[in-house]
This record gives sequence, C-alpha cells and structure tokens, in this order.
Amino acid sequence: MKTEQVINYLTDWLGNYCANAGMNGFAVGVSGGIDSAVTSTLCARTGKTVMALNMPIYQSPEQVALASAHIDWLKRRFDNVIDVTVDLTPSFQSIEQALPAEIQDPMSMANTRSRLRMLTLYAFAGHHRLLVAGTGNKVEDFGVGFFTKYGDGGVDLSPIADLMKSEVRAVGRALGIIEGILSATPTDGLWPDNRSDEAQIGASYDELEWAMKYDAAPDQRANHNLTDRQEAVLSIYRRFRRANAHKMNPIPVAVIPPELK
Repeated sequence: MKTEQVINYLTDWLGNYCANAGMNGFAVGVSGGIDSAVTSTLCARTGKTVMALNMPIYQSPEQVALASAHIDWLKRRFDNVIDVTVDLTPSFQSIEQALPAEIQDPMSMANTRSRLRMLTLYAFAGHHRLLVAGTGNKVEDFGVGFFTKYGDGGVDLSPIADLMKSEVRAVGRALGIIEGILSATPTDGLWPDNRSDEAQIGASYDELEWAMKYDAAPDQRANHNLTDRQEAVLSIYRRFRRANAHKMNPIPVAVIPPELK
C-alpha cells in the first residue's frame, strides 16, 4: 500500500464530500482505539471543523485516558478540532432502569451502549451541521459485520471501510498516532469486563484478514494445504459473515408486482 498517497486521497475525499454536501465538518466518536484515531485525524487534515466526542459509558479508566490523550494530541496539531466529553453513564443507567430486566441480556445491553453513542453523535452533528464519520475498517464492515446495527454502523460516510486493520495501523503510524493507541489491544468497549475483539470473535484481525482474502480468491485455493488453525479461522469467519449478513447487505425492500398495484 502506498500509505502517504492513501492518506492524501482520503483527506481529499473527505473534504470534497463534505463540501459537496454543504456541511461544516465532521463528528467523530473517539474511543481510544486505532480506527477512531485514524478517522478523526484524517477528518482534521481536511481543515474543516471536527468535533471529537469522548462518550464513556461505564468505561475503564485506561480507555477514557487513551481517548482523551488522542483528542489532546489532535488539538495540539489542528486548530479546527473541538473537544467534547459527554459522560453517558447516567443516561445508560436510566435506560437500564426503564427496560424490563428480562430483556437486559449482555449482548442487548452492549448494543444499546453503542446505539446511545450514535444518538449522541447525531445530536451534536445535526445541531452543528456536521457529518458523522464512521470508524469501521474493511474486516469489520464488509468481512464479519462486527459492529452494532444502528450503533457504530449508523454513520453518514465511512472513510476507512476499504482499509484492512493492518492497513489502518500503517496509516496510523504514518500519521504519527500516539504509541499507546497503536499498541492497544482492539476492543469495542461495550462490555463490563472490557473483553477484547479477539476474545469475542475467536480470531485476531490478522487471521480474519487472511480468511477474507482466502474466500475472495477461490481460484487460488487448489494447492492450499490448510493448517488446523486456518480451518478453524475460516469456520469462524464464515460463521460471523453468515450471521451478520443482515448488517452488511442493503435493507430488503418488498417490491410489489405491478399487477398488484
């Protein structure tokens, strides 16, 4: 990958899209992870307003500190970045109190956290005429569908969704993203035990990238002797892809036959 050229391309793409949409800039949720760090930095490079939102919900101090450190880093380098911290824990607690206990299973509440953040991003974005910039990479958005529908998947544009996780890391290094974020274990920050993405999926992003490329090139499989681990990773990848196809495919529309209208 021609990293510097990719950075310039994405910066121009973001700036042109925003200008053509007649909007003032971008709202980005900053989590302390590499994806949101790269996305917010690319947005800042456009020179347009960037509202960087830190939105903790029962968050670990380490994650909050990394998000804050990145936003501080951004502000030192770009005078178009606005720092916003919204503690959503009280709001989430209100939701916990309002919902029946029997539906508050761990997955439902993890997704509710993500959707509360989406709601907050759009409140700020709508008020300030900003575009909500998505932070999903290619493996998450088009490989295994590892995102919350209408949560972190609810965005206006997706600048890094054609970059594999390894490519996002390469872009992050070239942009000078702080080491603590570059070396942080990927996590969605939606679980009380702060479990990593790999713990949830059962495979690393490097393994999932391999599986995604393997399935995308069936003509190159003939002479492959897969290891037991590779077979297991392929099974994991395909299982997530099947289960999450509803997130990655367009919403189905029931098209009524002309003779019925």
